[in-house]
Amino acid sequence: MEWQAPAIVLDVRRHGENDAVATLLSEAEGRHRGLVRGGQSRRQAATWQVGSLVAARWTGRLADQLGHFTAELVHPSAALVLDSPLALALLAAACAVAEGALPEREAHPRIFAGLFRLLAGIVAPERAIVDLVRWEADLLADLGYGLDLRCCAVSGAVDDLAFVSPRTGRAVSRTAASPWAERLLPLPAFLCDAAAPAGASDWRDGLRLTGHFLARDGFGARHRPLPPARLSLYDRIATLAAPSPDPPES
Repeated sequence: MEWQAPAIVLDVRRHGENDAVATLLSEAEGRHRGLVRGGQSRRQAATWQVGSLVAARWTGRLADQLGHFTAELVHPSAALVLDSPLALALLAAACAVAEGALPEREAHPRIFAGLFRLLAGIVAPERAIVDLVRWEADLLADLGYGLDLRCCAVSGAVDDLAFVSPRTGRAVSRTAASPWAERLLPLPAFLCDAAAPAGASDWRDGLRLTGHFLARDGFGARHRPLPPARLSLYDRIATLAAPSPDPPES
């Protein structure tokens, strides 16, 4: 048994003294694990970096075996952003979410394509954060937990959607939400309008929104917490969005 395809490295873990077990995501094969002989060697280190796009080949005697990976590096996503802590945090979070939420060996071509585009644009992290939130919303939909942002769940209005119910995942307009707005999740405008501007507070609200449903449904259904890399990214963005303290009075 074997397959060959472009794939994204989601996770690499040491196995023995010199080998590694890698988890890749490809369009047709989905999330797939395999043993990499010499995966911890200096010669292969650049290839087996989380976030790298590789030309992968998997072989196994039986389809349900762990099997073996070999690969050639196509695009070194992480190496291109080593001087950008925000971009590296974003890359780590996206790959950790895909690795932890997607079922093994189940094709999710839209999620693969979205992650590919996100990593290709990681050198501009301010834009990539918006892409990450949209990608996580697509991931929730692919897993059967999609948000319903078409209209207000209370009034049916399609304008001024500003919140999402944390229970149902349905949008609520600003007017209809007024009695209980504090109980709802803020809805960043960029999730409804691709042309809407987005700043640090919008990034924070978007990550909080998708993170709530990922934690409850995507990971909660598998009795797993959100990955530390995803939590760390949210904390970093929340810090950016926090108002600056007032200067001390002279």
